[in-house]
Amino acid sequence: MSSKSKAPANSIDTVSPPFETKALRKGLRDFLGQPVDNSVAPKIKRLGGYKYGVYAFYDYDDEPIYVGQTREQLSSRIGRHLTNQRTDAVAMNVLDPYEVYAIAVWPVPEFQDRKTSDPEVRAYMDDLEAAVFHKLLKESKFDAVLNEKIPVAGRKIKMPKCTKGVIVSDEVRDLRGHPDIRLARRAVTIARLAQVISEREVQPGLRRTLLIQAERLRWLAEQRYKPFETEVTADDKETGGEE
Repeated sequence: MSSKSKAPANSIDTVSPPFETKALRKGLRDFLGQPVDNSVAPKIKRLGGYKYGVYAFYDYDDEPIYVGQTREQLSSRIGRHLTNQRTDAVAMNVLDPYEVYAIAVWPVPEFQDRKTSDPEVRAYMDDLEAAVFHKLLKESKFDAVLNEKIPVAGRKIKMPKCTKGVIVSDEVRDLRGHPDIRLARRAVTIARLAQVISEREVQPGLRRTLLIQAERLRWLAEQRYKPFETEVTADDKETGGEE
C-alpha cells in the first residue's frame, strides 16, 4: 500500500481524540466563541475573550455544581477545568468534568484593561463570586455547591448580565446523561475523593464536599429506583419478603 493510500474503513484511529472529547471541545468553543458587542469593552468580540468574570457549572439535572472566578480570561480558565483538567478542583476530585452539562458566565467588561493587582478589581471579583455562589445555593435542591471553599458574602453589588448555555451535544448527552452512567462515575469520584482525604491532611471544606457528593449520589439513586419501587414491593408481597 502506498503512503497516499487510504486506511481501511475499519482501522483504529490512534491519533484523534475520542468522539465525546471532540464533541465537548466543540461545544465549549461554540459557547465561549459566541459574538459579543459591549461598548464598555469594544475590542472584545467573543464571550471567552473577557479577562474578568465569574462562571458556574451545571450538571445534567441543571443543578449548580461549581462556581469560580477568573482574572486571566474566561476561555483559558474554563478550558483548563474541562479540557486540560489542570486545576485543583479537578485534581482533588472535587469536580468531575464529565458531569458538566451547561455553563453560565458573568463577565465584567469594565475591568478589561485593569491590572489584576488592582485592589478595587480584586474586591469586586470576590464580592461577585460570593454573590453568584450564594444565589446558586438558593437554586440548588441540596442547598449546596461542591466548592471546597465557600466564598464569604461581601458587599451587595449589582450583578452583571449572565450568559448560560449547554456545551454538550445531543449525542454526548445520550452517552453520558443516562442516570446509571452518572451513578457509576459519581461513585468513582466519591471513592477517589475519599482516598485523597484519607491520604492527606485536608481542610474541613473537602470533607463537606464529600458529604455533598454522597447526598447527590443518594438522590440520583433514588430517582433511578422510583420507577421500579411498586414492582419490587409487589414481588416482596408475593414471596413474603423471602428469597
